[in-house]
Amino acid sequence: MQDVFWKVKKISEFSNEEWESVCDGCAKCCVHKLQDDETNEVHYTNVACRYLDLETLRCTCYMERKRLVPDCVFLSPDSLENIKWLPDTCAYRLLFQGSKLPEWHPLITEDSESVHCAGISVKGRVVKEDPSIDVFDHIM
Repeated sequence: MQDVFWKVKKISEFSNEEWESVCDGCAKCCVHKLQDDETNEVHYTNVACRYLDLETLRCTCYMERKRLVPDCVFLSPDSLENIKWLPDTCAYRLLFQGSKLPEWHPLITEDSESVHCAGISVKGRVVKEDPSIDVFDHIM
């Protein structure tokens, strides 16, 4: 029987390993977002962090990300309430709101590629951050 910790535990009770496994690997959190200072509206771009491996959609410096990218957001059960830009499909957001994981989530399918097959991830739709790129030209 499949481990269903996300159904029986509060998100604050997840072990570190469980917490990390909730990430579906979509990499939407690794894409640059621009927030309008006047309206607070968030505009998504198709420019990914320079440390995102565009093939695997994994951070190449995950353990050092906060040091290398001070703006990188460290998700935790305590921070979820304040991070308004997480996509509606984000498993952390869904569980925090008391919703179920979607049927394409890797914890459900037991297949890490299911997020890509479902078209949820940014795979094949982003460019890597580069000094020559003006992110304002890449607003989606």
